[in-house]
Amino acid sequence: MEIQKQIEQLEPWFHNIHLPDGTVTAPNHFLGDFPGFKWEKIQAEIPQDLTGWNVLDIGCNAGFYAIELAKRGAEVLAIDLDEHYLKQGRWTAKQFGLEHKIKFKQMQVYDLAQQPEKYDLIWFMGVFYHLRYPLLALDILSQKANGMMVFQTLSLPNSEEQDIPEDVAFHDREILQSKSWPSMSFIEHKLAGDPTNWWVPNHQGILSMLSSCGFRVTATPEDETYIAIKDKTLQSSMET
Repeated sequence: MEIQKQIEQLEPWFHNIHLPDGTVTAPNHFLGDFPGFKWEKIQAEIPQDLTGWNVLDIGCNAGFYAIELAKRGAEVLAIDLDEHYLKQGRWTAKQFGLEHKIKFKQMQVYDLAQQPEKYDLIWFMGVFYHLRYPLLALDILSQKANGMMVFQTLSLPNSEEQDIPEDVAFHDREILQSKSWPSMSFIEHKLAGDPTNWWVPNHQGILSMLSSCGFRVTATPEDETYIAIKDKTLQSSMET
């Protein structure tokens, strides 16, 4: 009962976390067992043993992913702007005995530009489309990535791809109107009632932006989710 009381004191919860004693933090979540059902589809793409890995969890919320990655041995920096979520995360990590493996810090993705650390795995889910300057964030993360990034964003409902030419002639701009040309819709007001849903890219747009920042997509294990590897053969636009 004591655990249940503490959960209630920390409400509202956006992560439904299954605690070691069997209690869950958000049993009536409107999305169901979130984000557990996403993790089930993604986890096989992540090494089982993350011992020695330096991991960055951006927009960590209550720490579901940070905890799962720390369980595999990773040292995790979990960041979020909302102190409420960070308080939940610190409490939840203690329930698993992982408070020594996860550091929760109030900061935003742009602040990482001033930090010297690099990361073997960057967890970047559910944040990109909330950013006013999303490509700046990817450029920064390109400089912080040593290996893998798990990237997820709200996106347009199509999966069309096309070969992108090295150059577009001035008088050949009609190619930019192609449905599969890399693009990103801007939301001036709200999407799903949320004024911070700024951007909705298409599938090719995601592939092209990641490539432009030096990442090569290797898998798409879950809807709107991409496993990307920092590829030294892809010159980041920040390095040209």
